[in-house]
Amino acid sequence: MQKFRDRVDAGRRLARRLEHLRGRDVVVLGLPRGGVPVAAEVADALGAPLDVVVVRKLGLPSQPELAMGAIGEGGFRVVDQVLVARARITRAQWRAVEDRERRALEERVGRLRRGRPRPGLRGRVAVVVDDGIATGATARVACEAVRALGASTVVLAVPVAPVGLSTAVPGADEVVCLRAARRFGSVGQYYDDFSAVGDDEVVALLTARAGPGSAAPGCGTDRTAGGTSPSR
Repeated sequence: MQKFRDRVDAGRRLARRLEHLRGRDVVVLGLPRGGVPVAAEVADALGAPLDVVVVRKLGLPSQPELAMGAIGEGGFRVVDQVLVARARITRAQWRAVEDRERRALEERVGRLRRGRPRPGLRGRVAVVVDDGIATGATARVACEAVRALGASTVVLAVPVAPVGLSTAVPGADEVVCLRAARRFGSVGQYYDDFSAVGDDEVVALLTARAGPGSAAPGCGTDRTAGGTSPSR
């Protein structure tokens, strides 16, 4: 099995598949933390600003690992109405979970951006990058959140994904995937070096590649979904 040397190698290979976006009004958005080193190489190749897209799942109070929805920046919210109804989640229970996860999301965004406003996405091409996807759930929510923030076109770009997710993910206009795996185990098995990425590395990459066109967060957006569980 041919592997990527590391995330930098994966990002450079991925960038070659995204050359058709050169010259367009592009913003590259990495999913923290592992997607950001990959996204940095794409941003360099396209001459585009680099930022992050942060999402958080909303777990059931009784089963935190099972998502009843998800949230993103700008007040974005996606709700699994079927699961919420089946689990008889009250408004107070929902609010408690969302408030907790919203605080965690804002803390993480603040930690990574260090006060820099996010680039405005309205009318632009948003390229959402991760180091690989397994279930596609996190990628789906990220793409939907980016769309809600005004992106006119959403491209999901990953080095590796299962065959079923290598060409289409809800929320993305286009999926670019270098390797479609039929027997997918984990993202890390497709890398020689899959070392953990720390916050300091993410901050350094974002700071070095921040571009013009930043804007303060816009108004909130609400979405519903039939079953969204952002677990990568």
